[in-house]
Amino acid sequence: METLWFILVALMLAAYVILDGFDLGAGAIHLFVARSNLERRAILRAVGPVWDGNEVWLLAAGGTLYFAFPLLYASSFSGFYLPLIMVLWLLMMRGIGIEFRNHVEGALWAQFYDVMFSVSSLLLAVFFGAALGNVIRGVPLNAEGYFFEPLWTNFRVDRNPGILDWYTVLTGVVALVVLAAHGACYIALKTEGELSVRARGLARRLWWGVAGLTVVSLIATLAVRPAMLDNYRNYAAGAVFPLAVFASLALMAYYLSRERDKAAFVSSSVYIGCMLAGAAFGLYPYVLPATTEPAYSLTVHNTKAAAHGLSVGIVWWILGMVLALGYFTFLYRLFRGKVKVSAEGHGY
Repeated sequence: METLWFILVALMLAAYVILDGFDLGAGAIHLFVARSNLERRAILRAVGPVWDGNEVWLLAAGGTLYFAFPLLYASSFSGFYLPLIMVLWLLMMRGIGIEFRNHVEGALWAQFYDVMFSVSSLLLAVFFGAALGNVIRGVPLNAEGYFFEPLWTNFRVDRNPGILDWYTVLTGVVALVVLAAHGACYIALKTEGELSVRARGLARRLWWGVAGLTVVSLIATLAVRPAMLDNYRNYAAGAVFPLAVFASLALMAYYLSRERDKAAFVSSSVYIGCMLAGAAFGLYPYVLPATTEPAYSLTVHNTKAAAHGLSVGIVWWILGMVLALGYFTFLYRLFRGKVKVSAEGHGY
């Protein structure tokens, strides 16, 4: 049962990264790809109806983590207290940047909120990537299952690392480039004219960064945590994940070159999902490895909730997912197609 809940949490996190990832990416490139107030409003209109709904998956994943693996939730939320507070502030800043622009008139205020939206989106992408890097690399857990990490130490990967070191900075950069390309594909799909052409061109250029960083991050991950290969050696079916990663990456390049924006966006989504699935497959059964003593590591087995709770919870989880999927199907169908923006006003 704990393995099933591990898969469900991983699926919800992947859904969050794919869905909220494109509006994070759109925000990160917002100031670079849009050349006028009208184009910036078009980007905001493309993400405006869905960005807050996309964040539901992050809340759902956090709630499921608390329910299914309470020790992991307690350990990670206490050890990562400082970066979590920083992420919370960035999430609030991004929401303010999107929504307040729609209610406050004035070119200066519009530019202020554009910068807030773009900078907070960019930093969130980096922080989420660094968070994944911390999980893969491991943290200095003690015998009670708790830890403390400073924001940085000497930037080396050792027994007592900081939240930021060379590896987690690398994973943060990977996340930023991947989500920026993902967001560019989405903007190319949802907008028209020069903005769409410019976003597609940016996605093509970013693709080279995604491809190169995919290889670099794979080499770095195996250097930092060689045990990630254990499950791949033991279960041949795991080969589907790296194969799907490189296949979707190749398809993304092909569709971008053919200006098939929807197919390119789907390929980018598959790439992100397979990258995260491959990381989860390599980590299992660990959910938070220890850099101090391997025996201190948190796994799905020593952090799980009671068996009865996990069994009953699956019923309520299914009901909740049916409602969530129904809502998202309705939302995305309602706002399908290209966005249209009038020449007047500052909001989206």
